[in-house]
Amino acid sequence: MSAATNALESRNSGDEPEWISYFDEAELAAEAAHCFRDVNSACRAVAHAENAMSGSHVRSDFFATMVLADAYLRAGETEEACRVALDALDLGEQLKSGRCVSYLAEFRRNLAAASVSAISRSFTGQAQEHRLWMASETQLSI
Repeated sequence: MSAATNALESRNSGDEPEWISYFDEAELAAEAAHCFRDVNSACRAVAHAENAMSGSHVRSDFFATMVLADAYLRAGETEEACRVALDALDLGEQLKSGRCVSYLAEFRRNLAAASVSAISRSFTGQAQEHRLWMASETQLSI
């Protein structure tokens, strides 16, 4: 992470190939959040995911928001996880991506494994109105 941060800080954007021009501090934070989530370091994942929204790349922001929701869930903060997941669903209304659906299906599995509570039931009721939520139904049995 330190080497990636140093490389990003010392880059000369005029010398970069176009294919990497999108990669900025928000993208690096998103990559770090994914990594920390995947190694079950929920607090570090939350810290990075909170800085991963660019506001200019909806699909990337959706992924980062779902990672943030999942990190909150893994940290035991179900209410915040559900609030953030609803934000992601709002972001995702214009997206058509199998990868978006798989992130949501993973969150749904983790939420179901974490608990069935008034919070999760309320979240599910609100989430059912979203297109990506319905699309994730098919991936739950995988």
